[in-house]
Amino acid sequence: MKKGYKQLVDEASAEIKTYSVAEALAKMHDPQVQFIDVRDVRELEREGVVPGAFHAPRGMIEFWVDPESPYYKPVFGERKEFILFCGAGWRSALTTKTVQDMGLENVAHIEGGFGAWKAAGAPVAEKEKKESK
Repeated sequence: MKKGYKQLVDEASAEIKTYSVAEALAKMHDPQVQFIDVRDVRELEREGVVPGAFHAPRGMIEFWVDPESPYYKPVFGERKEFILFCGAGWRSALTTKTVQDMGLENVAHIEGGFGAWKAAGAPVAEKEKKESK
């Protein structure tokens, strides 16, 4: 039987840790926590970013997390808790489940994603612009 996105998100959510915005916000300045933004770069430019979050686009996450990949990012080898988020919490639920299945330990996501974060008045900054050459 075909699974739709809602079922996939529900199944992932049943197997991962989910934080409320308040719970995530309480961990924001903990040096043992790394926020991971899986949104598309256009969303960051349009809506802003969580200060200190590492941008790992959803389309690259498996390659960036796997130490065997030529695209591996060392941030994912740090012994930290990783808190993922996207726009509404759907992509980050799926991504959290995926990286958890890949062996990344101590991983969670934010319920409601960046939308809930922003609505709660949590800190948001503008995405830094890259200098054109």
